[in-house]
Amino acid sequence: MSKAKPHARRAARSRAFQVLYSFEFSPSASLGALRAAYMAMPEPADMEPNRDEPARPPCGFAWELVEGVWKHAAALDETIGRFSQNWRVDRLGKIELTLLRLALFEMLHRPDVPPKVALNEALELASRFGDDKARRFVNGILDAVIKAADNGSLSPATQA
Repeated sequence: MSKAKPHARRAARSRAFQVLYSFEFSPSASLGALRAAYMAMPEPADMEPNRDEPARPPCGFAWELVEGVWKHAAALDETIGRFSQNWRVDRLGKIELTLLRLALFEMLHRPDVPPKVALNEALELASRFGDDKARRFVNGILDAVIKAADNGSLSPATQA
C-alpha cells in the first residue's frame, strides 16, 4: 500500500475515478485490459507526471484503487444496493455509482484511509464531476455505511 501525501492522494483518486468512470461505458473483461486502459489514460493536470521514468506496469495509489474496485465490484455493488434504499444499483447514475464504489473500496479495504476521509474525498469528487444531487446521494449512502460499521451492523460478508 502506498504512502502518498494527502494532495497526491487526492490527485490519484481523481485519476482512479476517471479511469473507473470510463469503464462504465466499456467494461473491462480482464485485468490485462484494465492495465492497458489505465496506462492509456492521460494523467490529470493535478498529478505530477514522471516523464523521466520509462513506461512500466501500473503502480501507486491510483492503480491500487482502480484494481481494487475492479476486483471487488460485485461485493461493492451489493453493499451499495443494501444502503441505497429504493434504488437498484443498475439504475444509479454512472457518476454516483463510480464515486460510491471508489469510496466504499477505501472504507472497506484500505485500513490506511479513515472512513470519514473516504467520504470527504468522494464528496470533493462529486462536487467536481457531478451535481448537487449526486453529492447529497453519495453523502447519504456513505454516511449510512459509516454508521453501520460503527454500530457493528455492517456484516463481514458485506465487507468482502
